[in-house]
Amino acid sequence: MKSIKPIILSFILILFSCEYNETNSDSYVDFYGIEFAGDQYNEIGENQFISTETIPISTFSIDADGASYSNIRRFIQQDQSLPPVAAVRTEELINYFNLDYAYNDATHPINLNGEISSCPWNTDNKLVRIGMKAKPLNLNDTQASNFVLLIDVSGSMGSEDKLELLKSGFKDFVDQTSDTDKIAIVTYAGSAGLVLPSTACSNKQTIKDAIDSLGSGGSTAGAQGIITAYDIALENYITNGNNRIIIGTDGDFNVGISNQDDLISLIEEKRDLGVFLTVLGVGRGNLNDGTLEQIANKGNGNYEYIDTIEQLRKVFIYDYSKFFTVAKDVKVQVEFNPEIVDAYRLIGYENRALNTEDFEDDTEDAGEIGANQNITAIYEIVPTVESNLLNDKAFTIAVRYKLPDNDTSIPMTLDIYDQEVAFSQSSDFMKFTASVASFSMLITDSEFKGDTSYSNISNWLNQTSLSDEHNFKNQFKTIVLDASSL
Repeated sequence: MKSIKPIILSFILILFSCEYNETNSDSYVDFYGIEFAGDQYNEIGENQFISTETIPISTFSIDADGASYSNIRRFIQQDQSLPPVAAVRTEELINYFNLDYAYNDATHPINLNGEISSCPWNTDNKLVRIGMKAKPLNLNDTQASNFVLLIDVSGSMGSEDKLELLKSGFKDFVDQTSDTDKIAIVTYAGSAGLVLPSTACSNKQTIKDAIDSLGSGGSTAGAQGIITAYDIALENYITNGNNRIIIGTDGDFNVGISNQDDLISLIEEKRDLGVFLTVLGVGRGNLNDGTLEQIANKGNGNYEYIDTIEQLRKVFIYDYSKFFTVAKDVKVQVEFNPEIVDAYRLIGYENRALNTEDFEDDTEDAGEIGANQNITAIYEIVPTVESNLLNDKAFTIAVRYKLPDNDTSIPMTLDIYDQEVAFSQSSDFMKFTASVASFSMLITDSEFKGDTSYSNISNWLNQTSLSDEHNFKNQFKTIVLDASSL
């Protein structure tokens, strides 16, 4: 009878592996029959229209994350359901995509562009698009990097879409590095440990072997892992170099400091040490998206979600330059003229809002932008009845940023003119980013979605002809069609 037990156990595991609750990840049973309570998201609400007469100035931090887009794609295409409203952060949907904004002024590490057109979902209103482009990465001129990979190997990471996916991605990442770079590997489960001391990337196979050796098991002492990773990063700090911790986890912290506020406080204590942060979320069923997004926001970092091999390639290969910050604490401020603009609404960036006085306060944290990365923000504005904006300067966009190794901000400005351009005659950049914003409002049933529809969004996208080397923009067209059937 003893010889039969392994067969019975294997059969039970197979049964468990087929058990998955496809309901916006309210619960999830993994391969080993372990049930998770559900994904966790922060409720952030939606920006409202603001009277220019009352508050003429809008201030916010940039957000270079792309996690929300790949997560909602997973809901729509893999789970065949619309995502929870709290999982949708419009700015992350827009900024997921690479756009060929021009970078032609080396005076600053970021260049600005913008335009105004009519609003396609509310013809009484207009849209303002603000674009940023970071300088490209020149690997020949880039100083050496000090990377610390902080990898969650707790029991909840045991499935193929978590630790195994990350291991594959990190090995691809190693191949992108220069021989003058170095990588250390820290893991955490019940406690944190150093798997690989800082090792020159000329020894790529040694680093890959250490990654291959990782297995999962135990509870999740995430805070201790973070502390250890910063210690290792500082021990191997490269002055004027690229110092970065890359965290790979489902965010299911359950040992030591585990609540979101305390973890954020820990990260805030570390962010001024000159070490940047990349947070990679994986998995379903116990993905703590809310905490991971806030850790990235508060820790001079960015947040991505990895669910497929192609997404893995995007993060580790196609967008490798994002691991090199070119500007930090980037803030945007727009002052609207009450004689021209009656009201305005920033679409997205709800948890990136800043106070007016924060704009010139160099102690106030804001977002980072990586090499060759683009950022877009869209405002919907209500023109005044008397307004005639033709050829008038509608308003000025002000931006402040810091160089990665400096604590004093540098100002930039961009004047925006209204040429009475119809949406159909606007740039492909406007059409595409507005389409993404409209899609976000549609899947969340926003009160501001206006006359938008899936067919309208598809039509707007089909009017664009943007560079799409890796087919992500074309994939978005498919996602719009898939969502229309849900």
